[in-house]
Amino acid sequence: MTLKIHIDDSAAPYEQVRTQISEQARSGVLPVGYRLPTVRGLAESLGLAPNTVAKAYRALETDGVIETRGRNGTFVAAAGSAAERELASAAQAYVERARRLGLAEADALAAVRDALRAAYGE
Repeated sequence: MTLKIHIDDSAAPYEQVRTQISEQARSGVLPVGYRLPTVRGLAESLGLAPNTVAKAYRALETDGVIETRGRNGTFVAAAGSAAERELASAAQAYVERARRLGLAEADALAAVRDALRAAYGE
């Protein structure tokens, strides 16, 4: 794992750590199950305060990019697992709302397609 912190960058150091680890995990540079350095170890190697790295790790864990396994360490989580769970939950809530509104399945699906086209520019 290679991280570079630019002090003169407008992004806070913790955000730089979070972004770089997230990008490396999503691109496969850091494979699922890769054990990340300890908070103190990474902080020392980057010349940052341990609380800065801890803040980045907490954000990454919230995003589902990494998972902490107690004393065993911190690891890259299965890609997209948290995002997929959140998406499934949102989809379920949408379906329930569409049914309460009395929409037919085809109408609910058409609304989703329209929203996706608007969001992704297709």
